[in-house]
Parts: sequence; C-alpha cells; structure tokens
Amino acid sequence: MTKYVSVGKILNFHGVKGEAKVGYSKNQRDFVETLENVYILKDNQYLPFTVKSVKFNNKFAILKFDGIDTVNDIVEFKNSLIFVEEDEIREKLDEDEFLIDELVGMDVLCSDKKVGVVIGVSNNGASDLLSVKSNSGKVSLVPFVKAIVLDVDIKSKTVIVDNIQGLIE
Repeated sequence: MTKYVSVGKILNFHGVKGEAKVGYSKNQRDFVETLENVYILKDNQYLPFTVKSVKFNNKFAILKFDGIDTVNDIVEFKNSLIFVEEDEIREKLDEDEFLIDELVGMDVLCSDKKVGVVIGVSNNGASDLLSVKSNSGKVSLVPFVKAIVLDVDIKSKTVIVDNIQGLIE
C-alpha cells in the first residue's frame, strides 16, 4: 500500500490561469521547488497531478498543475492538502534527515536510560525541536542538533541525547 506524506496545502487560487497559492513549511522551500508528481487529497481520494511550474512569493509557493488552466479548475481544490509518495521523499532525504512520522513515538535515551518519548516535532526558525514527554510527564523541547541529539536509530526506534542538566526533567 502506498503511503503519502503531506508537503503543502492549497490556500487559494493565484491569478486567472489556474495557478495555486500553496502554503508549505518554511524550511522545505528547496524540496517544494523540485516537485514533479503530486497527489491532491479530494473527497478521500489521492488525485495525481503533474507540476508544470513552481514560483515563490514571500510567504507561499505558486504551483501550476498540468490540466488545470482556469480559476474554476483550481478553486475546487481550495484548502486541499498536497501529498507526495513517501518513497519519493525518502530518496531526497540526507543521511541525518528523518520524517516526522518516524521520530514520533521513539524512546529517548540518555546514558542507556529511557528518559522520555518523542511526541512531536516543530521548528523555531533556527532548528527543529523534538517535543519529548519525560518519564515524569513533563514536555520538554529538545533542539534537534548534533551537539544534543547524538544518534537516531530508526530500527531500534531510539533517539540518544546528551541530556544537559535540566533539558529533560
């Protein structure tokens, strides 16, 4: 079964030629720029589209899809999510990049002792942050940088951190 990963959302139309104003994560501009084949989720179906062009405005991308040539064609997809196949994203990930779905639920270890579980990932503009729920139930934000996150092992579902005093309580 094909798995899909969301890469953006159609916010509205742009102009009169069927272009879409698309919101995306600010650290994903390079990836959005390389989009070729995407799926738009409409009525619980993943509809395939080919991306003809990608441009950028200050806060959003402007995508033109093959076969969508008017405002009426694109407006029906307003507020729809755009997806790519998970395998396509995996091919473009660097060695030290991971999908959020892979990280959520992983045990967080410090000196071989479980100190918590990853419950989410966010970005503060400077770096990604792991939301870690500690054994005591408190949630801490851990910068996803090599100085603190020493290793991520997808197979054993563990994240090894250097638990600087007070980082995870």
